Amino acid sequence: MIPARKSRLFTWWFAGDAERRLRRAFGSVRVRGLEPARALMRDGPVLIVSNHTAWWDPLLVLVLTTRVLGVDAFAMMDANNLRRLPFFGLVGAFGVDLDVPADGARAIRYAAKLLDRPGRVVWVFAQGRERPVTARPLGFRGGTAEIARVARRAVVVPVALRYEHGARPAPDAYVSFGAPLEPAPSRDVEAGRAAQETSVTAELDALDAALRRGELEAWAPVFEARPSRLLALLEASLAWLTRPRVR
Repeated sequence: MIPARKSRLFTWWFAGDAERRLRRAFGSVRVRGLEPARALMRDGPVLIVSNHTAWWDPLLVLVLTTRVLGVDAFAMMDANNLRRLPFFGLVGAFGVDLDVPADGARAIRYAAKLLDRPGRVVWVFAQGRERPVTARPLGFRGGTAEIARVARRAVVVPVALRYEHGARPAPDAYVSFGAPLEPAPSRDVEAGRAAQETSVTAELDALDAALRRGELEAWAPVFEARPSRLLALLEASLAWLTRPRVR
């Protein structure tokens, strides 16, 4: 297992850079359930379990936790990826070899130890790797349920992540914080894993239904891209130049 080497200064800089990247790449970042999640994080440690669907996920999580929620966040990462991208360790990533049970056990104890105070968050992509957002079942691994079993003070919150193209050139990012989960029986890790997967699936399905109906008022924008005045002027000019001539 590779422990995190979190640096406040580097986290501040890298989170700012990540936000700039998000603003350039996405039309908006929209979140449901932000304020209830903020309250939970203020009151105690929180373990977040989510799906993992895109390369953008870690940067989105970094911006949400650091610049929007303002919490002390850590995240589990594949050890091989962390060795390849060691700077993620400076923003709170700790590495685990998913194919080595002993390494997984060490990472579970490490994550549980982190969850010891209010304002502390551990975020785990419970699928272990990127999978299509439409994949069912999600295929959660049991590690997050083990962390929840050991870290008894932590509240478990399911989160759904999705990226969607629409009427604008840039896609929109959607984040859905679900209600905290009831603690599973202390020794029933499989029940805990199943409950986590079911809850994240429900958040993804609710978001999918809202997208199909066009009813997205619950997903409030954290930020939206500013429309380019130059591009708007060019479009208006092109429309005027190519308008049909009435004779």
